[in-house]
Amino acid sequence: MKKLFLLLLISSFGFAQNVNRKYISHQLNENVLEIKTSDGMYLIQSYTDQIIETSFVPNGEKFNTNSHAVVLKPNRNSIQLKESADFLEIKTKTLEIQIAKSPFQISYYKKGELLLSEKAGYLKRKHEPLERVKGNIVYDSTEVIQFNLNATEKLYGGGARVLGMDRRGNRLALYNRADYGYETRSELMNFTLPIVLSSQKYMVHFDNAPIGYLDLDSKKENILEYETISGRKTYQVIVGDSWEDLVSNYTSLTGKQPLPPRWALGNFSSRFGYHSEAEARRTIQKFQDEKIPVDAIILDLYWFGKEVQGTMGNLEIFRDSFPTFEKMVADFNKMGIKTIPITEPFVLTTSKKWQEAVDKKVLATDSNGKPFTYDFYFGNTGIIDIFNPQGKNWFWDIYKDLANKGVGGVWGDLGEPEVFPAAARTFGGTADEVHNIYGHNWAKLVFEGYQNDFPNIRPFILMRSGYSGSQRYGMIPWSGDVNRTWGGLSGQVEISLQMGMQGLAYMHSDLGGFAGANLDDELYVRWLQYGVFNPIFRPHAQSDVASEPIFRSDWAKNLAKQAIELRYQLLPYNYNLAFENSQSGKPLMRPLFFEEPNNELLLTKSDGYLWGKDFLIYPIMEAKQKEKEVYFPKNATWFDFYSQEKYEGGTSQKVSIVENHIPTFVRGGSFIPMSNLVQTTERYNANTMSFHYFLDKKTTTNSNQFYFDDGATVNAFEKETYEIIKLHAQNESKKTQIEIEREAGKNYQTAFKICTFIIHNVETKPKKVQFNGKKTKFTYDEKTKTLTVGITYFGDQKEKIEILFR
Repeated sequence: MKKLFLLLLISSFGFAQNVNRKYISHQLNENVLEIKTSDGMYLIQSYTDQIIETSFVPNGEKFNTNSHAVVLKPNRNSIQLKESADFLEIKTKTLEIQIAKSPFQISYYKKGELLLSEKAGYLKRKHEPLERVKGNIVYDSTEVIQFNLNATEKLYGGGARVLGMDRRGNRLALYNRADYGYETRSELMNFTLPIVLSSQKYMVHFDNAPIGYLDLDSKKENILEYETISGRKTYQVIVGDSWEDLVSNYTSLTGKQPLPPRWALGNFSSRFGYHSEAEARRTIQKFQDEKIPVDAIILDLYWFGKEVQGTMGNLEIFRDSFPTFEKMVADFNKMGIKTIPITEPFVLTTSKKWQEAVDKKVLATDSNGKPFTYDFYFGNTGIIDIFNPQGKNWFWDIYKDLANKGVGGVWGDLGEPEVFPAAARTFGGTADEVHNIYGHNWAKLVFEGYQNDFPNIRPFILMRSGYSGSQRYGMIPWSGDVNRTWGGLSGQVEISLQMGMQGLAYMHSDLGGFAGANLDDELYVRWLQYGVFNPIFRPHAQSDVASEPIFRSDWAKNLAKQAIELRYQLLPYNYNLAFENSQSGKPLMRPLFFEEPNNELLLTKSDGYLWGKDFLIYPIMEAKQKEKEVYFPKNATWFDFYSQEKYEGGTSQKVSIVENHIPTFVRGGSFIPMSNLVQTTERYNANTMSFHYFLDKKTTTNSNQFYFDDGATVNAFEKETYEIIKLHAQNESKKTQIEIEREAGKNYQTAFKICTFIIHNVETKPKKVQFNGKKTKFTYDEKTKTLTVGITYFGDQKEKIEILFR
């Protein structure tokens, strides 16, 4: 790498300022514990009973209160302080923080169990003098916060990487950077978050933006280190009673993801890229001719220029290729298809906007205040200073103009930033101080622009790089330029699971793979089948080999079409997952250890995962695979979603692989809502629905609820323009009963509902079926053991289906 990372690979020596750190005094000031020591001040405060924050302010420094991540306000009434001759102790209902006075040490406990403790705590590390690298800054010292770990805990976090689920033993650079064509291992990628999670169900978030490192016990000495060039010496320790609770607490601290527009859960037509309006129109027409659902088309950089190089920063429509851009967008909108153009933060010196950007002083500068320019792949460039109000407003005006032209969302690419020399300066600090929050603040710029100028539109913000808390700006992240190989596919589950645990639950991949000209229809199909159970379904690739199913072989196209159709039929289930995430922070994709937190074998696994609570998914990651070993989590019975074959929880079994889907299982006792197939989500009708109930006699009672709104209203839940359908099943030896209850916001328009209940695993034909006490028609399939009941209801009262077997 460069800069700091060149430096720290060379021999360094440390000296711990706290070897002689002495406790001097303390005071409780508005529920902030201030501890004066010989070399600085500790500040400890709580946000909730399960979140505690510790800051160290070295002598001679002032406390920097500015966090780019945290939005929760401290709780000024939640801690109790006790003092003895040797210790200070802070207690919340869940956490205890013990401060030993001599030798000075801070330890963190949850309900009496030691989680972690500061080892050296804060220290300054000096580095040997190094040869200066042209264009870069040499740092002769770094700042470190050091902790003790126990010998057995597994560690997760650090953003998006391909390292294996347990990342202990790695030293992780905190410097957002693209990794073009990565496959089975990627140590440094677009999202490098200063977050560590432990298998003991606690999290440490280092609340500081500048570049640095996370050392997850790389020397096998049971040490965790956070190392940075400068900034805040602040971290939060977060705990939870479950994994879901832990992630919920973290997203309460840093902000919840707003509910995206429903169309964002549909299929995208995307490639690098559509060269002209005519090509974009032909592509959408081909989707319609093939009757393959699609909700959006993404325009790569050809919308503002004919060539890949030399045009970045034009940021205006290239009329030679898109002569009637506004009409094209309007025509697509009438079809229910959104248009999303790419943008980048770079303004080339050869672009149409260069002189305007210079004149309006919207670019990062050098030490003399002149626009900082440098070369990279696309040309000689400057970069927009989004930290400067002038730069922010200038950039937003471009997005505002596009939104007024009818575009449906924003794609922000290269936002690591891809190239950002250390000598550049911004309104918010040096390049290295703001590098990792550039994408974060870019998303903030767009999100707040929509709030101010288009308050009735849910923004769609697709971006390649971000920071802790970027989810609160509606960021939809993706995993970068993955290679179009089986090796590239193999790391995608790990990336999405890890990022979901770190708050960015919409992490997804370029389905089919991006980099390279590898034409492999089997790989393509398996990747799209996996994508059905991803937060976002977006095939995208370099144009050498088509990413759109309409341009693939008939075999691949037909199987891809089946996958996309299932994606659309699952809209009510998937939209409910998105709602859950917006309220609680629960990831859409969840590791199996969320289900079995004490199963040591699952703590390092990412070959399968939970899609929400009730789907168990095992992607196919190898060519020509005939069977796959599947572990079925305990405390449930699982049913094959397609064949209805039953599997006992707590067992591992080999399942046969078929070409038209990946292994997919449903929790026994659960309800899965499915909608009628539509060609675009605009035609989705929540009042005509099928509910699949997977009857399991071992599950005597079960409840599910599903959220519905119009898919577009901003803050629909808070505005009470929603309804929730609650389903409760009770199984007895002679009867199965299903209750249907509706909760509606006061501003929601009620409508009649036409529902079909499909009950699976019904061993014998019922004697009769009743709806609200009256006998009703049903069909029973002896071969598939499936019962089908159709009902119509208004929903103003509790409805009841009774299935009587004797």
